Amino acid sequence: MRQLHIPVAALLSLLASAVHAGQPATPAAMTAYANKLLDAQKIGPDSPGFTVLVARGDQLLYKGARGMASVELGVPMQPDQLLRIGSVTKQFAAAALLKQIDEGKAKLDDPVSRFLPDYPNASKITLRQLLNHTSGVKSYTAIPGYMGNPVRRDLSTEELINEFKDLPVDFAPGERWAYNNSGYVLVGAVVEKISGQPWYQAVDKLLIKPAGISNLHYEAGDKLFKGLARGYTVNASGEVVPAGLLSMTQPHAAGALIANTEALWRWNQALHGGKLLSKSGYASMTTPEGAAKSFKYGFGLSTVTLRDQVVLMHTGGIHGFASVLDYLPASQTTVVILRNSDNGGGADITVAQKLAAFAIGEPFADVVSVAVPEKELRAAEGVYGNADSQTRTLRVVAGVLHSQRTGGGVLPLVPVGDDRFAFRDSVSELMLERNPEGKVVAVQVFNNGDRQGERWERRADLPPEEASLSLTAAQMDELVGDYSAAQFSIRIFVSDKGRLMGQAPRQPAFELQARTPRRVEIPQVGAQLEFSGDAGKAPSVTLIQAGQKLVMQRN
Repeated sequence: MRQLHIPVAALLSLLASAVHAGQPATPAAMTAYANKLLDAQKIGPDSPGFTVLVARGDQLLYKGARGMASVELGVPMQPDQLLRIGSVTKQFAAAALLKQIDEGKAKLDDPVSRFLPDYPNASKITLRQLLNHTSGVKSYTAIPGYMGNPVRRDLSTEELINEFKDLPVDFAPGERWAYNNSGYVLVGAVVEKISGQPWYQAVDKLLIKPAGISNLHYEAGDKLFKGLARGYTVNASGEVVPAGLLSMTQPHAAGALIANTEALWRWNQALHGGKLLSKSGYASMTTPEGAAKSFKYGFGLSTVTLRDQVVLMHTGGIHGFASVLDYLPASQTTVVILRNSDNGGGADITVAQKLAAFAIGEPFADVVSVAVPEKELRAAEGVYGNADSQTRTLRVVAGVLHSQRTGGGVLPLVPVGDDRFAFRDSVSELMLERNPEGKVVAVQVFNNGDRQGERWERRADLPPEEASLSLTAAQMDELVGDYSAAQFSIRIFVSDKGRLMGQAPRQPAFELQARTPRRVEIPQVGAQLEFSGDAGKAPSVTLIQAGQKLVMQRN
C-alpha cells in the first residue's frame, strides 16, 4: 500500500504545527520525563553511569544519577558526584583570558609573542586564533603514540609546550579551522604569564570565587577529591575496564577540570548571566567569526540550534569520562550530563537535546515506526545534492532506508508515516518531497527539530553497491596492526568472532567491510581504508573521508 502523498507545502505546515511552543516544564513533569528517558538508557547495576541536571534560571528542574561511581567497589553514582569534564574546561580558560583582556592586560589581536616570545612563529599567531582553533598549531594529542605512555608523565607548562612547539604547523594562522588542544595549552600559558600563577589558580581567582561556585577544581595529582568517580573505558572485546592512565598536568587548560552538575549549572548562570565578562568580551566568546564561523565555534563554545532556539554548548571527552554542557539563552535553560566512561558519550548529546526540548515546552514525540513496503522505500533511493554541492545518498539495506551525506556515516532512518523518517538515535527528521506524479524529487532534512528544513534535490540514480568480500585469515593478518599519523591513529585487529575491526583511540570499534583484499570501508563514518603493498604486512594505510586523504604508517 502506498504512503499517503501530501504536497511539500502541506508537509511543512504539518511539521510547523507539530513543533510549537508549549508550557515550560514543571519540576514534577521534568522529573517524570527525565526518569523515563534515563531508564530507557538501560544502565546496568554493574556499569559505569552518569549524572544529569536540568535547570531553568535559578529553578532546579531535575537532578539525578544512574549506574556506578565505582564498579569494583559497588558504589552507586550519586547526583553530586565529581567527574572529569574534559574539554568543557576550555570555556573556563577562554573566559579567564577574556577577563584579563577586560582588565586591560591583553587584547584579542595581540600576537602570542607578546607573552610567549620564544614560541615559534608566535608573532604571526594572535590570542583570538588560539581561542577559536584557527592558529594552525599542531595538536599534541594527535602526535603518534602520544596518548599512550607519554601522556602519563607529569609536565610543567613549559615542558608540555616543548612537546609540540617545534612540530610543523597544520596551516598558516587564520587560514582554516581545526580543533586543537595545543592552542588551549597556549591559552593557559598566556593566562599564567599575565597572572603570575598557574592557569587553574587564575581561573579560580578570576571566575570561580567571584561567582561563588563550589565543587569545581583542577584535578591535582597530589590531592584527594571527595566524591570523585572512577573512570572507565571499553576494550576491544566489549568489556568494561579501567580507563587508561594520564597525568592531569597534560590536559592542562584544554581539559583538566573536574566538577559536579550543580557547579556547571552555577557556571552557566554566572557566565551567561553577565556576571563575569564585559558585554564585548562575552559577545566575542559567543560569536563565531573568520575561519571558525562555518564551524559555529566561538571561544570554548559551539553555537547550534534546537527547536529554532540558540544553544551555547560544548562536549568533553577524556580518559574515562565524557561530558555535555548546554545552555539555551532564550529560556536560561541548563542541561548537564557527566559520564564516567569514555564510551557512549555521543548518545548523551541526543539525551541532552531531548531534556532541553522538554524543559522549554517543546518536547520531541516518541519515535513510533510504521510499516512501509520495501518497494516504497526503494522509490526514495538515489543521490541528492544541496546548495553547498554536498551529496546525500539514500539506499535501502536489509529492508531499512539509510542516509549518508558527504563524508558522513551511514544513518538508518525510521519511517514514522506520511513520507517522514526519523534519524535513529537522533532528534532530526527527513521528509520526502514528491512531484505531482508521486516521484521523489527531493528531500528536506530538519535538524534538531528546527522548523526550517534543508532541501536536497535529487541529482542521480543510486550507483550500484560494491559487494563485500570475505577475507581469509591470512589476508586479514596482513592488515592487522597499529597505524598512525600526526593527526590520527587506528588499530586494526580481528575480533574473537573472526571479524576484521578498526578502532581509533577512545572510540568504539567498527567492523570493516572489505571490497578488495587491500581496501575496506567503514560505513558508519563514511570512510575508506586503503592498505599499501600487494602482499605481506601492509606498511601503511590511507584513510579517505570527506574528500580528504591521510596516510598512516605502521608502528
